[in-house]
Amino acid sequence: MVLIPVALLMGAVGLCAFLRSVRAGQFRDLDCAASLILLNDGGGASGGDRPTPHRERQRCKGVSQVGD
Repeated sequence: MVLIPVALLMGAVGLCAFLRSVRAGQFRDLDCAASLILLNDGGGASGGDRPTPHRERQRCKGVSQVGD
């Protein structure tokens, strides 16, 4: 008796959260953030022999980056 309304309420809350994240731009550019992690920043275990490409950072300038 109670489970169906609770399930509908949980579904509505999930749908509202999804729509809010879409409107906030959470899913706008999925490829940029994924490619930033592959860039070599010069620190860490990779040795830092190559600097991070400036073009890639400018293309992804709307993405918040750790350490900036």
